Amino acid sequence: LAQNKRSTSILISILYLIGLIRWPHNNKPQPGRPYVYSPTVILRCFIVRLWFRLDSNRALHEYLTMDLSYNRKVMKGCGLYKVPSRRTFDRRLATLSRDIKNRITTMGELFIRDKIVDPSILSADSTLIKAKGHVWHKSSMKKKVVPRSGIDTDARWGFSHTKGWIFGYKLHLISSTGSIIVPLSAEFTTANIPDNQMYSILTASLPFTIIRKTLYMSADPGYDDHELYDLSTELGFQLVCPVRRYKNTTADRIKLVEFYESKVGQAIYMLRSISIEPLIGHVKSTFRMDTLPVRGYDKVCAIILLSVLLYQILVYYNCKTDRDNPMSIKY
Repeated sequence: LAQNKRSTSILISILYLIGLIRWPHNNKPQPGRPYVYSPTVILRCFIVRLWFRLDSNRALHEYLTMDLSYNRKVMKGCGLYKVPSRRTFDRRLATLSRDIKNRITTMGELFIRDKIVDPSILSADSTLIKAKGHVWHKSSMKKKVVPRSGIDTDARWGFSHTKGWIFGYKLHLISSTGSIIVPLSAEFTTANIPDNQMYSILTASLPFTIIRKTLYMSADPGYDDHELYDLSTELGFQLVCPVRRYKNTTADRIKLVEFYESKVGQAIYMLRSISIEPLIGHVKSTFRMDTLPVRGYDKVCAIILLSVLLYQILVYYNCKTDRDNPMSIKY
């Protein structure tokens, strides 16, 4: 990494850094023929696509086939000895999601192990992402009629208190809340999936090295669910979010209300406004998530999760190269 720090290209350094990280191995046998290109090689290729804002796999293939000095360096950084076909990129993009999720978790663990972030207080949240193309109205959706071309039929309607109804998808995150704010766990769904349904999956993907050091999880009212409070307690930390009082509020819920309204509870909850909320906005603006380049759940999922992973890698790279502000990542 010290040698690559002197490189004139951050991208080349990032591609080599990816090869230095110990990623989890998938020991499950894959159906069909073995891959010609390893998941890490393909991952690097799609990072090149994100980096240069290439809008299609065809454009990625054409870029890699250019016989220029820098392009050859990028090829070498990706670990390629020949350029995969455009159809290979299409097939592999739709199968990357699970692998990327595992790598996001690995990066989160790496931030903790290297003592870059403090996991004592974490925060959970989600954001809606508009689908590419025209919307599919619910009336047509119920009739299973697609009125025009260019509609992403995998997307669904979701509601945001700030943006209203959005036809698209939803990114769910758990992040740190200290001086270095990074995603530690990520999931992706259609826009109609409630936040409380994804909480158990998000926390389950957090490694034990993070869970055992976590004391509190800050979240918005969408996570106010008795089952989620119990789950958090079983994991060894406390879920802190706005809790409503009812006429017949139970004693256990009264305790949650009192803690949330206390100075400590308010301080923990207010961390959201300076951690995960600006983090989501930063990631979305950096990778232009509101203008998706693809349609279809599998492809959109891979692109969005890859953006989260690349953000983690860039922050980690900045930390290791002693940048003054590791989170200073711009479009």
